Amino acid sequence: MTDHATTPGPAANQKIDTSVPHSARIWNHWLGGKDNYPVDQEAGDAYSAVFPGIVTIARSSRAFLRRSIHYLVAEAGVRQFLDVGSGLPTVDNTHEVAQRTAPDARIVYVDNDPLVLAHARDLLGSTPQGATAYVDASLYEPERILAAAAGTLDLTRPTALILSGILGHVADYDQARSLVRRLMDGLPPGSYLSVNDGSRGTDPAYEQAQDGYNETGAVPYFLRPVAEIAAFFDGLELVEPGVVSVPMWRPEESSSGEPVPIGQHGGLGRKP
Repeated sequence: MTDHATTPGPAANQKIDTSVPHSARIWNHWLGGKDNYPVDQEAGDAYSAVFPGIVTIARSSRAFLRRSIHYLVAEAGVRQFLDVGSGLPTVDNTHEVAQRTAPDARIVYVDNDPLVLAHARDLLGSTPQGATAYVDASLYEPERILAAAAGTLDLTRPTALILSGILGHVADYDQARSLVRRLMDGLPPGSYLSVNDGSRGTDPAYEQAQDGYNETGAVPYFLRPVAEIAAFFDGLELVEPGVVSVPMWRPEESSSGEPVPIGQHGGLGRKP
């Protein structure tokens, strides 16, 4: 029987604010989605006018997510996924990629955007053999996330924690590391951490565009040095090739030539 559940929380009754651009909706716009508003399109277009490469970053981040999930299912044998800060459903969502190879995979999505919640009810389906669920919660509530996820996932079994483009929203780096640690502490040995976030040190144009965006009053997103992104994996066993620019992480063969580094770094680590 298909398990498709939504766990409401404090944000479930919030109204969708269409007067202020929101990062999840802007990201959806860059990925070619339709779940966004004029204010998001204007902010996204203004950003891409300054830095056209943001569309490549958005799509490369999604491609990294797809490749890393395929690795987890096909090579690491993982069948459970906790995707925190999942954003709006687009193409190649976590459950779609995982269940394509392993129909019995179970996935819990976590976000606290009312628009994401509204669309999650309609768009996040599952194979009959597996399960998907949505938890309305914030990254800042790791224990609550784990408790709610346990309604769908067996947290005594290896689980992959996915943090894709969300840790940059946590301004304080020590707090960001603490949130990752608290979430991983609730998962057993053999679990994995997948992180990919915007980085500094690869593309000055991206850094300038993002710093400018953060000054507009929209929800800020902070690019971090690669060493700080790598430190999220402290205590874990990194999967080769480690923490790298996301196009360089186990790239698929392409007729367009060798992948080019961008200001988005990620990796995959196993909890021993």
